[in-house]
Amino acid sequence: MPTPWMPQALRADVGDHAPCDAEFPARAIAHITADREATAAAPLDLVPFANLKGFFTGGGKSRAPHVLWDPFTGAFAQFLPATSRSKALFDAAGGTRTNRAGKVVIQIEALFFPHCRVEGEVFARLVDTPCKGWADLHSWISSWGVPDVWPMGRPTSLSRNTCPADTWRTRGGWYAHGQVPENNHVDPGSWPSFAPRPGEPSPSEPLFEPFPGASFFQAGRRSPVIAGMHGRLVAVDCDRYASGTGIDVWGAGDVRSYTAWQQKLGFQDSEADGIPGRFSWERLEVPRS
Repeated sequence: MPTPWMPQALRADVGDHAPCDAEFPARAIAHITADREATAAAPLDLVPFANLKGFFTGGGKSRAPHVLWDPFTGAFAQFLPATSRSKALFDAAGGTRTNRAGKVVIQIEALFFPHCRVEGEVFARLVDTPCKGWADLHSWISSWGVPDVWPMGRPTSLSRNTCPADTWRTRGGWYAHGQVPENNHVDPGSWPSFAPRPGEPSPSEPLFEPFPGASFFQAGRRSPVIAGMHGRLVAVDCDRYASGTGIDVWGAGDVRSYTAWQQKLGFQDSEADGIPGRFSWERLEVPRS
């Protein structure tokens, strides 16, 4: 039996409950807080969870989602029960009732903005974060009958892709804020994959090497991961190597070549320092060794 309040969430009920429209299929809406504007060259510190919780229970009460999720710590705050509509979407008078159109319309604000900095590390996309707590959040939303589908496609960029009225009326599942009718936002930009259900097989092994951390890249480090990186840098026309020997050992040629890759991604000045970070590494797509 689904519970109106997520068991793992801190309950911060803002009141003003109102029913959803059960004529429409169950759905969930993915948002990011996007409360600061940062860039790869000028990252900014993530706003504390407590600040956003205070906003949604105070001056931002009229825009509160159901759940605020911190993907870095796995903390949750819930402002409205799943059985009530929230007000995180623009909802035009006489329109498609975006906040109500579903047996449930569960709205999640992930505490995130592109190029946010947490404990010295910068994260360009939501999926680059640890996504702690996602399995619990997904399980609770699924218990309300929201199917594991993105009718307009899983978001992969900050872009607008407005859902046709017929699709919105007839298809349940997950929608990005940037896909909801009547709205003009482009978030969330990315969203984690659906967690396996109990008894389901785990996803297959990833195709690419996960980011090993900046400290991995030390002078003289020998690893097949570095050889794979070397091959990719050559393939993407960032070859600044003096020779083709010692390709599995981190050295000055790797720094020069990786700097070229960072510059190709738009990093400038000291940001293009030749040391891999999570954002640039994941875009390089180094094959698993």
